[in-house]
Amino acid sequence: MNTFTASTSATSPVTVLLPQLRRERRLSQLELSLRVGVSQRHLSCIETGRARPSREMLIALLDALDAPLPRRNEALLAAGYAPHYPRRSLDDPDLGAVREALRHLLDAHDPAPALVLDGGWNLVMANRGAHRLMTLLGVDAEAMLQPGFNLLRACLQPGGLRTLCENEAEVCAALWSRAQHEAAHFAELKPLLEELRPHVPQRVTPDAHTPLLHTRLRSSAGVLSLFSAFTSFGSPLDVTLASLRVEHFFPRGRRDAARARGRLSPAPPATAASRA
Repeated sequence: MNTFTASTSATSPVTVLLPQLRRERRLSQLELSLRVGVSQRHLSCIETGRARPSREMLIALLDALDAPLPRRNEALLAAGYAPHYPRRSLDDPDLGAVREALRHLLDAHDPAPALVLDGGWNLVMANRGAHRLMTLLGVDAEAMLQPGFNLLRACLQPGGLRTLCENEAEVCAALWSRAQHEAAHFAELKPLLEELRPHVPQRVTPDAHTPLLHTRLRSSAGVLSLFSAFTSFGSPLDVTLASLRVEHFFPRGRRDAARARGRLSPAPPATAASRA
């Protein structure tokens, strides 16, 4: 190999991506080589560009690093291979079973609110409980809960949903911290974070006496205290599916649940977001 070729290989995107992913996982070269079943010397040659990994070897390394699917495709493209993981639209006929599963999760959680979000915090689907909650908060649910609505922007931008939070600084800091962590996996989040950065309060420590972060919202029924849990697809093989998550909101206690049930019925007609 001549000097020019070696220099070019040593600075290829693959030689940057693999060590970066390994450091993010806090793995040594020896640990990663044992996981994949190759010598540490061979792995070192791949990371420095002295050896070109086969497509199968690169996929095995990315699997062992549990790399997000978009970054696996990025590494494969950088190495000159075709992407391994497709990115279908949720409307694709092949994802019909996925749409049914999402509808089931949303309907099963009703009358409590639930949302389906993509990796950029854009709304994909919403149940009737989410519409009821927005109505209780004095928000035009029909206008807001449409596909493409961005929950992170709505919560962090000045004058948005954050103004309805009694613990505004705490909630905003927690959302910001979560989004920063997710940006390492979803590149589409990075421009949004730069847009919202000036509006984020300094880090606030949550109440140490509670095991979960509770969002306390001022509503026409009084203050509602909610916490959330997430559902995602296990072992997805599609970039779109890997980015989706269902956020389920739960009342903190019986009093919050009773307030919600008493003030959030009857349900409004389902809109495009709730039928999607």
